[in-house]
Amino acid sequence: MTGYLQVYTGNGKGKTTAAIGLTIRAAGAGLKVFFIQFLKKGDYSEIKALSKFSDQIIIEQYGMGKFVKGSPSQEDILAGQQGLARIKAVMAENKYDLMVIDEGNIAVKYGLFPIQEFLAVIDKKPPGLEIIITGRWAAMELMEKADLVTEMKELKHYYHRGVPARIGIEK
Repeated sequence: MTGYLQVYTGNGKGKTTAAIGLTIRAAGAGLKVFFIQFLKKGDYSEIKALSKFSDQIIIEQYGMGKFVKGSPSQEDILAGQQGLARIKAVMAENKYDLMVIDEGNIAVKYGLFPIQEFLAVIDKKPPGLEIIITGRWAAMELMEKADLVTEMKELKHYYHRGVPARIGIEK
């Protein structure tokens, strides 16, 4: 099977959720999945759910668990660099069918690693590996390289009415 590069971006909700849906579909088809999250850290609902498929889905987090605004800390940058190195190593192993790079676009946007370095790693993708990269603000260079780009666009969200993130729905 040929693996393609998919990018889910935009200011609307649902990018990670869509990637999780494809992760579940892949596991249901017997495929092996490597799911890596940047900037996130903790036992989110999606981590709890995906960990139930630990024989087919490996999940790793490379983040400090706090939202990065402006300049990232040295800890954030180090975690991002470690995550990027891990992606490169996992690709070299060539034992997964699907790789989800959750918040990869955000990692680039906030300078955890430069887009050129990220693209150089993506260029080493084995032919049969499908890659999904999520996060707002996807770099134009990445979108040009991608085989599929989906933009999630917020038209309306109850968050703007003061509704906080709800367990099982947004977190």
